Amino acid sequence: MDQLMHAVFPAGGYPEFGPGEPWAPLADVVDAEDAYLVELELPGVDKDQITVEVAEGELDIHGEIKEKERNGVVRRHTRRMGQFDYRTTLPSNCDTEHISADLTNGVLTVRVPKTETGKEHRIEITG
Repeated sequence: MDQLMHAVFPAGGYPEFGPGEPWAPLADVVDAEDAYLVELELPGVDKDQITVEVAEGELDIHGEIKEKERNGVVRRHTRRMGQFDYRTTLPSNCDTEHISADLTNGVLTVRVPKTETGKEHRIEITG
């Protein structure tokens, strides 16, 4: 198997991720009826390693995934390590006072409620 990997990826040319520049985790943003849901993939991350903040209409989620201590030689390293940072601008109809976050099965879900005044509604045309 090792020979095959070196043939396909000469000189260790397969991607390796390590500490360095912050990276952004994979994310989905869902526009639900009463809230925006931001879902980030953070497998193996404890909630103590994540910070969720909101300021000036921007949601900022950041933290760090630390390298595990291992016995033996690591032959391949493709999982992301180090500091991560995800930022997104929030629409004006967000209730930033009631944002909640939940970490379940490696997915962080941040729920940003919409305000009543910002909800979509149909306008009746008269005349």
